[in-house]
Amino acid sequence: QVQLVESGGGLVQAGGSLRLSCAVSSSFFSINAIGWYRQAPGKQRGLVAAITRAGTTMYVDSVKGRFTISRDNARNTVYLQMNSLKPEDTAVYYCNKHPALKTDYWGQGTQVTVSS
Repeated sequence: QVQLVESGGGLVQAGGSLRLSCAVSSSFFSINAIGWYRQAPGKQRGLVAAITRAGTTMYVDSVKGRFTISRDNARNTVYLQMNSLKPEDTAVYYCNKHPALKTDYWGQGTQVTVSS
């Protein structure tokens, strides 16, 4: 069974930082590129950043230069370091394979709230 457990969210002031973690079941982790997604209130869930098995990364334009995705293969964990946070980054953040479908299994997510 797939395990996707997100953690590390919280409330932070604009300009602050947070580091999100995603614990992934080993079999899932070893065969997939992993992405971080987010869903703001009233909006659809969308990709924020992704990392391949080889470590190649990609980011959406709105987070380039502020967010860094990384993976620890020994711990089956993917991280999202978020710096210079903005109120528009407020959302529930999820991790999953990349690409992922709405109908795929999703974890509970972790709430990130950035106050102005």
